[in-house]
Amino acid sequence: MQHPANDTSTAQWLDQARAAGLRPLRIRGKTLLPIVQGGMGVGVSAAGLSSAVARLGGMGTISSVDLRRRHPDLMAQTAHLDKAPDARARIDQANLVALDREIRDARAASHGQGWIAVNVMKALSAYAAYVKQALQSGVDALVVGAGLPLDLPELAQDHPHVALIPILSDARGVQLLLRKWERKGRLPDAIVIENPRLAGGHLGAAKVADLGDARFDFETVIPQVRELFQQAGYGQDIALIAAGGIDSHADILRLQGLGADGVQLGTAFAVTQECDAPDTFKRILAQAKPQDIVEFVSVAGLPARAVRTPWLDKYLRILPILQERAHPKAKCNLSFDCLQHCGLRDGDAGIGQFCIDQQLGHAMDGDAERGLFFRGAGRLPFGEQIRGVADLVRHLLTPAPTVIPSPA
Repeated sequence: MQHPANDTSTAQWLDQARAAGLRPLRIRGKTLLPIVQGGMGVGVSAAGLSSAVARLGGMGTISSVDLRRRHPDLMAQTAHLDKAPDARARIDQANLVALDREIRDARAASHGQGWIAVNVMKALSAYAAYVKQALQSGVDALVVGAGLPLDLPELAQDHPHVALIPILSDARGVQLLLRKWERKGRLPDAIVIENPRLAGGHLGAAKVADLGDARFDFETVIPQVRELFQQAGYGQDIALIAAGGIDSHADILRLQGLGADGVQLGTAFAVTQECDAPDTFKRILAQAKPQDIVEFVSVAGLPARAVRTPWLDKYLRILPILQERAHPKAKCNLSFDCLQHCGLRDGDAGIGQFCIDQQLGHAMDGDAERGLFFRGAGRLPFGEQIRGVADLVRHLLTPAPTVIPSPA
C-alpha cells in the first residue's frame, strides 16, 4: 500500500483508512479519520499537537487546565500571586485568555482540516468558565470527563453546532447520562468509552480495586451501549469512540467490529515530536517499563495511572503519614483552587494528599525528579522512539503484513 507523505491531503488519509478496511468517524455530518487524540494536561496537548492531528483529518484535543503555564506573559502576571484576595480570580482569567489563544492558534495551524476539540474536566472549579470560553473561541467539539457532565447541554445551549462528547466507562453511566440529557432536549454527538484498566491519567472507576472490573471491557461495554442506542431509537446517531490500550490497525479494526466508530489515544500522541511537552517529558513516558507504571488515588478522589518517578515513589511511601495529618487548609497551595474538591486543601484523608497542579506543572517543565507523568498501561507503537504525528497515524492506518507460515 502506498503511504501518504506528511503533507498529503486529508482526503488521501481518509482513502488510506478505507483501503485498510476502517470506517471513517462521522460526527455531526463531519467525516474524520477514526483517530482522536486525547486531551492531556497540564500543557501536554495544546495548539501544537492538536493542530498536527487535525491537519491529517483527525480530531486533535487541547487540554484546558492551567494553560497560562504555556504563556510567559500570563505566568509573569500570576505566578507571584499568593495572599492577594483576588488571586484566584486573576489566575482563572489568565487561564481563559490562554485557552482562547491556544484554540485560535490551533485553528489557524490546522488550515481548516479535521477538528479541534477541547477537553474540560468536570472536577475543575472553573469547569463552566472553561466550557463557555471554548465555545466562544470557536472550538469544534467539547470533550468532558472526570465526572458526569449532566449540565453540559445547558452550558452549550447557544452553540448547537458544537459537538458534545462526554467520557464514560460503563453502560450504566451512559444510560444515566442519556436519560438526563433527553429531558434537556439534546443528546451527545459522540461518547468516549474509556477502559480504566488501560487508559492513563484520571480513570473512570470508583476505586483502584475496580480498575480491572470486567464491566469496563470493550467487549462488554460497546455492545451494551449499542443495544441501549437501538432500544432508544438512536440507531447510529451517536458515535462511540473507544479509549485505552490502542496501538495498532488491528486494534481499531477489532473495536470497529464491536461497534465503535473510532478510537482515542493519549500516551502514543504524548511521545510524538509535535507534542507540546518538552523532550524530557516524552522520554520519561516512552522509556517507562510496565513495572514503572502505578495506580493510585488522585487528589480529586479518582483512581489515576502514572509513571513511578522519584516524587511519586516518595509520595506513595509517606502517604499513610500524610493521611494521618490531613486537615483543611486555609487556602490552596497555589492560590488557584483548581479542583472543586481537593483532598489536600479540604483535608480529605481518604484521597490524594498532594497539589496536582504543582506536580503536573513540574512534569510540563520536564522535571523528572518532581513531576507527575500520567501514562497509559499499554505498549507504545514505536517503543522508546519519539516519532512524528504522521508516522503514528500512518502506523495506525496500516495493516500488519500477513505472515505466511513456512511449509513443514
